Amino acid sequence: MRVANIRGRLSIVEGALAIDVATASGGAFSSEPAEVFARWEEFTTWAANRDRSEDPEPATYDDTDLGAPSPAARQVFGIGLNYADHAAESGLPIPEQPVVFTKFASSVTGPVTDVALPGATVDWEAELVVVIGRGGRGIPVEDAAEHVAGYTVGQDLSERTVQWQGQPAQFSIGKSFAGFAPTGPVIATLDEFADPDRLRISAAITGDDGARTTVQDGFTDQLIFGVPEIISRLSQVVELLPGDLIFTGTPPGVGAGMKPPRFLIDGDVLLTEIEGIGQLRQRFVG
Repeated sequence: MRVANIRGRLSIVEGALAIDVATASGGAFSSEPAEVFARWEEFTTWAANRDRSEDPEPATYDDTDLGAPSPAARQVFGIGLNYADHAAESGLPIPEQPVVFTKFASSVTGPVTDVALPGATVDWEAELVVVIGRGGRGIPVEDAAEHVAGYTVGQDLSERTVQWQGQPAQFSIGKSFAGFAPTGPVIATLDEFADPDRLRISAAITGDDGARTTVQDGFTDQLIFGVPEIISRLSQVVELLPGDLIFTGTPPGVGAGMKPPRFLIDGDVLLTEIEGIGQLRQRFVG
């Protein structure tokens, strides 16, 4: 199942069409996308077993109609240096345990946005994002999948000068400017994937001149700490809450790792894609 926030309403996406959940359920489920996570298991059971002959007329939509699929996440976690090649390009050792930071929730946006550049060193980081469906503490690795609502695409945009200023560095604040956590276009439940542990993830930049450069191209099976382990380790410390987002890390190819470094500039369009989920599109404004 593919679940989306379309014009602020909870929807099930089927191909290029969308079913409005509140209408289809006769009001049993709210139209508010943020409210579904507290009833995620009930919702998915209803969605799988509903009488489709009673669905409302499917509606078309544009990608600009899409909002953040979990628009009111109470916790947004980031996992740093979670691909060995990205750690290497950053000049840092492979971590022995997950490197955890946060992206403050006010940075979360939908999949198609304009992003104001707050500085000259804004970088990209394509990421698989886990959306929590059932929360909890002390979750065993073997039970972690039961707590996942699904996967979405995310960009961990980072202002590198701010991120690395001072001792210690300011990871969270440098990654939380307005629009620095675009997500979407949908939440894809795990049964949507032939192999949810190996998904192709990529990012490409198109400049003002129309030239397109692929900057990241990898697979999520290269994660040092996989999704179940991340969920389990986080839950040993914090209570995971329905609707929470976990940015799982980025493959190599970020701008700071290039020689010379490359950063996003006015007019750049960043396309981020994960197979089986979809694409984000950010245009940067100086």
